[in-house]
Amino acid sequence: MRQNKLREPIALCLGIALVAALVQLAAWLKGAPLVFPSVGEILRTFLCLLGEAETWRRVGTTLLHLVLSLVFAGAGGLLFGTAMGLSDFCRTLLSPLMQFLRATPMIVMAVIAMVLLPYDRVPLVVPSLLLIPLISEAVGEGIRRIDPELRDVWRLNSRFNARILLQVYLPLTAGYLRQAFANAAGMGMKLAVTTEYLVQTRDSLGKAIFSSSYFNDYPEVYAYALVMILLVMLLTGLPGLFRALLRRIRPPRS
Repeated sequence: MRQNKLREPIALCLGIALVAALVQLAAWLKGAPLVFPSVGEILRTFLCLLGEAETWRRVGTTLLHLVLSLVFAGAGGLLFGTAMGLSDFCRTLLSPLMQFLRATPMIVMAVIAMVLLPYDRVPLVVPSLLLIPLISEAVGEGIRRIDPELRDVWRLNSRFNARILLQVYLPLTAGYLRQAFANAAGMGMKLAVTTEYLVQTRDSLGKAIFSSSYFNDYPEVYAYALVMILLVMLLTGLPGLFRALLRRIRPPRS
């Protein structure tokens, strides 16, 4: 049992070491330290960024965009996914819209949003729209996979309402929702930073990456990428941490 608990952290450390080795290999093969700096230089730049207040302001701006986008996309995905999971008619009706959102390139959606909306809304609207199909598909698939006999149980006692959705459907689709959240967090971070880059959002990671690449400061570009990776890992790890805390504080059943 103890070996099983140690295996996952060891595998994670080996995976990080593999990524570092690939970056170092790319630097050696390219032979251009300006574009592919060493791992040591990236880590030194990363540690310097962590000590700067400006970095945390940028992280706060991007994290706010990401969290709000996940909230809006989650609400829309839950609404559309529930309708698509419960009704074949709604599934057929909404399928073209989901396909459109899924297939539209991010740059096209960003350009349309830049024309129609104020620039400060673009990092919120574009990620939200593009993440809705990801979440709605997970919700709809989770609902369709529920055992029909379980559906018949609540149908005998009640009509479908918000209470049934929250206490029956969502718990039974929790596995699908967790996977969708993990995928949406990573994708949402990339979308938020890219749109910030395009519209030059002040005090954001996207603006910082633009400035670093403009001045050919590639160690800083990779350091900011490392910051984004850590943010996504933090967000995707929060639900598991929250569940673990609930198990500890929840009183045992008699």
